[in-house]
Parts: sequence; C-alpha cells; structure tokens
Amino acid sequence: MNEKGMRAEIAAMRRSYGEEGLVNMPEDPFVIFDEWIAAAAANEIIVEANAMILSTADGSGEITTRTVLLKDISQGGFTFFTNYSSRKAQAIAMNSQVTLLFPWYAMERQVIISGQADKISREESENYFATRPWSSQIGAWASAQSEPLSSREELEMRLKGASEKWPEGSAVPTPPHWGGFRVIPDSIEFWQGRYSRLHDRIRYHRADAKSDWDMQRYFP
Repeated sequence: MNEKGMRAEIAAMRRSYGEEGLVNMPEDPFVIFDEWIAAAAANEIIVEANAMILSTADGSGEITTRTVLLKDISQGGFTFFTNYSSRKAQAIAMNSQVTLLFPWYAMERQVIISGQADKISREESENYFATRPWSSQIGAWASAQSEPLSSREELEMRLKGASEKWPEGSAVPTPPHWGGFRVIPDSIEFWQGRYSRLHDRIRYHRADAKSDWDMQRYFP
C-alpha cells in the first residue's frame, strides 16, 4: 500500500461506541476510580490496568510523556516509582504540576488526572523497593535512567556488576537515587465512550486537598 492509500485508510478508521453512560456518580471520585481499575484488571484484553501515561513540563515549558505504573493509591494520591535523576524527575523538580492518563481502550474508558507530584518518604520508598523482584532491584542500580548509553553491552555490564555485588537471594539496598512520587489530584475526569461521538465526560475538581470535590458534566 502506498503512502496516500495508507493515509486514506487511517482517515477511515472509526468504531462505534456503546450505550453505557456515566450515571449515579459518587461524590468521591476515588470510589469510581477503584471500581474502574478493578474492572480493567479483570479485563483479559487490557495488558496492564495500572499503566498510566505521565506528562510533565520542565522549566522551559517543554512537555514530555511516558508510561509509568501506578503502584499505590493512598493518602489521597496516586503513587509511582522512578529514578530521581531521570528526565521525568528533573522536570517535576522544576514544575510539580503533572497529568496522568489511564487509557482503557478495551472498555471505551479513560481517566485523566491533574495534580501536584511530590516525593514520598524515604521509608515508603524503601518498603516498596523491598517487595520488588530481585531482577527489578538490581536493574534500578544498573540503569542511569535517561542518561546517554554507548551500547547495550554497557548496560549489560552494569547489570552484571550489580548482580555480582548483590547475588540473587541477598538483600539489595534501595538506591539513594530511586524512590516514589505521589500525585495529589486537583482534577479527575472520567470519560466513557458513547454513540455518535456523544461521549460522557464528568470532571471532579477541588481548590485544594482539603476542599470538597465539585462534580461537573462537560460536552464531549
């Protein structure tokens, strides 16, 4: 297929969404989020229900996105873990306002969360790190995340060195450059695909973490 034909095919791509809408929404958005992520986890088509797209903007306003994994919902926020020297962490250090997107396409749903990301306590990070598989633990030591890499072999050598220092079965310490961020939301929007592209959008918003949530329906 030539380029023109492929572009025409892309333009013709569309699907009809279902009849299920957003009704009887609770006052607390975390209640419906818990229901939706549980349904996503039970859906055999969705590979990682806790995968979320994190978008950050650095001090110059440059926006970058990447996929990270949600690992905890507690203390009113959504927690993920990363290398504190990574590009995302450096951006958060300059601008802590971020967005998270859960794209549950198979369920014709998405959730968009906007809020402030802050580092969690060292104790929390260490407690979670201790639950990770050994291979993930040494991987955190081997990878200088977001730094230039000369070759795959260099990474494999770093992994080999970490494996020899902390053999499988030994206690691997939490790297000082590794830990979690908790995103405290000020906005959570639930999107449900519906017929004729007349999708349902309901957004919860609050002035700050101590305020009550306001709920508003929006045009699709």
